[in-house]
Order: sequence, then structure tokens, then C-alpha cells
Amino acid sequence: MSTPRYPGAGTVTEGAVHSLLPVGRAPGDARILWVHAHPDDESIATGGSIAHYARAGAANVLLTMTRGERGEVIPEPLRHLEVGQPGCPDTDGTALGLYRVGELDDAAAALGLTDRFFAGEAPAVDESVGFANGLGRYLDSGMSWGDNGRAQPAEDVSPAALTSATEDETAAHVAAAIRAVRPHAVVTYCDDGGYGHPDHVRTHHATLLGITQAMTPAHGAPAWDVPLVWGTEGESDPADQRQQAVINGHPGAKRAAMAAHATQIVLPGHEPGTFELSNGVPQALTATEHYRLLRGELLGGGPA
Repeated sequence: MSTPRYPGAGTVTEGAVHSLLPVGRAPGDARILWVHAHPDDESIATGGSIAHYARAGAANVLLTMTRGERGEVIPEPLRHLEVGQPGCPDTDGTALGLYRVGELDDAAAALGLTDRFFAGEAPAVDESVGFANGLGRYLDSGMSWGDNGRAQPAEDVSPAALTSATEDETAAHVAAAIRAVRPHAVVTYCDDGGYGHPDHVRTHHATLLGITQAMTPAHGAPAWDVPLVWGTEGESDPADQRQQAVINGHPGAKRAAMAAHATQIVLPGHEPGTFELSNGVPQALTATEHYRLLRGELLGGGPA
């Protein structure tokens, strides 16, 4: 199994900024919407930054698209929650998803999130669009590993999965959240989702389309034009000319938030600067996180 590359693996490029906010917008007067695919992504990919802005007084709001129903469970006593394992009470990961909601609550407290909700929960729901799957929520699409070491679709994708829905539908729920939160910055994944996970890629596209949809008022909610949109960056590409931002986040809060996701993450006590996912491969745990500007202007005179 290949190792997913999360922010912190990259390098700082010339001209990088150290803020995700529009020029002149103080953290204490800012709202940031973080859009992630599964519980634990917010902590692994952006936890240091969320905690940094929480301590600076910003309103941090998290939208999570699924409950991570298809995650691989690491602790043996909880292995029965994983789909396909002996004793698993369901075939769609409902029990694991419910358990991971509790983990996300604990992580949110560690990071200092102002609010959080899933797609399908107010305000991240457009009732006029609804959910074609009839559930009022999206399930984790799962994934498999390709021969190229990249994540690819799972062999069995549920009709209720995030990637089974149309992009217009998923974007409508993101747009509803944006009109309600009115964020000064939105943070999601870059177009490859970090390492190709289908739900990360779909979340990227749904977020960008939702940002466009939110520029039109709907259902009594006024339009909102998001000033800056950032994507998380793993290993830096020297050929990438988009504006980079590097946030030196809060390491203690990030580690505590990651520890809350115990079904998915191991924090070895003998190596405090690393973490492991279900593949058991150590990765560096750092609160320095890298982003690329996906949309917006930084200095008011032209595209960043």
C-alpha cells in the first residue's frame, strides 16, 4: 500500500504568504469554512491551521461530506465496526460512521472549532435539491490502491456514496452552507485530493462548484462571493505557479485532535513526531501546513 501524502511534506516556495485570509482581514473578524470528505481529514490535513486560527479569534466552521463509513479500523477491540469484518452489524458502515461522529466531536473540541456539520445537516442542505439516494446524507465511497500507488475507486461503491451523487447535487449542499456561513476563506483539497481518494476529489469539485452556485441567491438566502479559496498541498510541485500559503500551526492541538480519531490513526509514543494510518507506515506529524490558492485575489490588483 502506498502512503498518502498530507500537508507538511512540501517545501516553502518563493513568495509564499503566511495567511489564508484576505489582505486587511483580521483573524478576530474572519470566518473560515473548512470542507473535508471524512472525519480525521480535518485534523491530519489542516488541524494545525484550524487551531492556529481558533486561537487568533477566527470563527472556524467545518463541513464534512461523509461520516467515514468505509474506513479501515486499527484497534482490535473495535475491528468489528469495519465493513466486512466478523461481527460487523451492517454492510454500509453505519455503525462505524456513528462511532466516528463521536471521534470528530472530540477532535473539534481539541481544535477549537466554532461549529461543525455534515452534508445533509443544516445549514449544509438545499431542501429543493435533496438527496437522490433517499438517505439525506452521503456514505463514504471507499477506495482501493492502484498499481501506480494512487488511490482509485473501490470495487463496490454504494449507490448512496458521495461519488455516486451528481456534482450538481453535492455542490448545492455546499452552496447552502456557504450562503449561511459567509466565509472570508474556504479551504478544501487541491484537484488531486492529496493522493487521489475519490471522495477527496469529489469534495474538491463540489466545493468549487458550490462556491460558484453560492454567488446566486437562493431560497431567501443572499448570495455570497468567497474572497479566497485554498487547496491543501502535499509534496510541493516546483512547476506549480499558484500562490502558496504556509501556516505554522498549533502542534499540541493538532496532535490531540488526531489522537481523538483512534479508529484511524496511531500516534506512537516512542516517536512523538510521527503518526501511522492503517498501513502502519510512519509519517511526519507536523503542524506546518501548505496550501495553494485555487480562486481569488490576494493584493487587490490582480490574480494572485
